[in-house]
Amino acid sequence: MGKISLGKEGESLAAEYLQKKGYKVIEKNFRTPFGEIDIIAKHKNYIVIVEVKTRMSDIFGEPAQAINHRKQERLKKLALYYLSRIGKDYPVRFDVIAIKDKEIEHIENAFY
Repeated sequence: MGKISLGKEGESLAAEYLQKKGYKVIEKNFRTPFGEIDIIAKHKNYIVIVEVKTRMSDIFGEPAQAINHRKQERLKKLALYYLSRIGKDYPVRFDVIAIKDKEIEHIENAFY
């Protein structure tokens, strides 16, 4: 399976998982001039920015380890961009969904 198709499959699994947990998926693959947010969801009073990392194995490390400081900072900027576009002030939470061999690990409040 190619890298792009693996990523798309992981994002679909993540969206289904979130919906089963009561999240409302608002956007998938929200593209901006600065990058992309994999999933934007609403959960309780929060807008949840979800980064999905999918791996077939851990040869390059655990999936969640790919969310380094630089990626976190980019996601924060993308969240601000999204909020400015919708014109509403919601509290934001950053979650990570790590998928390896179709096993899902959901890390809520993964970073601030």
